[in-house]
Amino acid sequence: MTGSFRKILMAAALCGLAVVAGAPGGAVAAPATEPATPAQADCPAPPPLGGLAFATSVAPGDNRTSVVLQPKASDPKNQCGVEEVTLREDITYATVPGAGGQQRELKLDLQTPATGGPRPLVVFITGGGFISADKSGFIGRRTHLAEQGYAVASIEYRTILDEATYVEGVADAKAAIRFLRAHAAEFGIDPREVAVYGESAGGYLASMVGTTGGVKKFDTGAHLDQSSRVQAVVNWFGPSDLAKIPADFDAATRASQENSTDDARVKYVLGPNNPTRLLDVPAAVAAADPATYASPGDAPFVHFHGSNDRIISPSQTLLLHEALRAKGVPSTRYVVKGAGHGHLVPEGDTSAPMWNTRQVMRPVTTFLRCHLS
Repeated sequence: MTGSFRKILMAAALCGLAVVAGAPGGAVAAPATEPATPAQADCPAPPPLGGLAFATSVAPGDNRTSVVLQPKASDPKNQCGVEEVTLREDITYATVPGAGGQQRELKLDLQTPATGGPRPLVVFITGGGFISADKSGFIGRRTHLAEQGYAVASIEYRTILDEATYVEGVADAKAAIRFLRAHAAEFGIDPREVAVYGESAGGYLASMVGTTGGVKKFDTGAHLDQSSRVQAVVNWFGPSDLAKIPADFDAATRASQENSTDDARVKYVLGPNNPTRLLDVPAAVAAADPATYASPGDAPFVHFHGSNDRIISPSQTLLLHEALRAKGVPSTRYVVKGAGHGHLVPEGDTSAPMWNTRQVMRPVTTFLRCHLS
C-alpha cells in the first residue's frame, strides 16, 4: 500500500467512508456499504494538544457588532460520507526559492465532487503558527465542504523555516489561486467563483489575499495573466495586527510576547535576522496587516473566533472586521462562546468539538452559498 493511498484511507475512516481506488484522477471516497452510525459519520476535530504557551486568561470581548454562537461540544456534528468526492494529491502549483536559496516545489491537494459540472473553488489554507503549513490537515472539514458542491484545494505555503516572510506567504496563496484558474477546465473548476478559507495563520493569509487583490507586489511567479482576486473570504481565528496578538491576555503573557524579539511573528514580519520588538516597528507591522489594504470592492468576509482563545486574542478578528466595515466591505463576525483556538487548547479544555458542530459550520456554508454562484 502506498503512503498516498494510506492517507486517503485514513481520511476516509475519519468520516465513515469507504474508498474506491483506480478512479480517473485519483481515489474516490464513497459512502460506506454499511450505514454509518451518527458517531462514525461525524467529522471529528483533532484531539487537544498540550505543550504550548497558552495565556492564563482572556479579557471579555466587545461583541456589539458580532453574532455570539453558543454551541455545546455535544451538539450534532457535520456529516461526511453522503456524496462521492475525488481526491487528487500532491499537485505542484509553483516552484519557489526556499531556505538557503534552494528551489522548492509547492503542492496542493484537490477534492472535488465526483459528478457534475464546473464547481466553485474554495482554497483552504491551514494554520501552523507561521512555522508549518501541512496541507493534509483538517481533512474532515475539507471533505464536508467538497460534499456541499465545492472544489476544495488545500495548499502548502512558505513559512519562517523557508526563511520566508508574510510577503512570500501571501504570494504563494495567490500563486495557487492563479494556477487553479489557469487549469480550471482540467480540474472542473469555475474560475469566476473563488473563495479563500483559512484557519489561524491560514486565516491571516486568507485575509491578506482578500484585501490585496490589486496590490501587485504580492502577485509573483507564473500565470500572471490570471487574477488572484477572490469572491469570498472565510477567516477562522486569524490574526490581523501581528504586534497585538496578545492584547487580550493576562499581563504576564502580554508582556512576554510583546517584548519578544525572536518569535515566529517577528521573523514572519521582518525576516530571519532582524531581532526587533514588533511594537518598535509600526510601519512594518502595518504593511503586514490586512486591514491596511482594505478598500471598497473587496470580497465579503466572514470571521469566527472563540471567546476563550488563548493563542490569538479574539480582538484580532474584531480589528479587521471593523476596519472592513469602515471601508464599506461586507463583513460578519461570529464569536463562539467558550471556545478556544480550534483544537489547540490547554489540557482540560473540552471546547474543541464545538468547531465541528452544525451551529458553527452552517454559517460557513451559508456564506459560501450566498457569495459563490
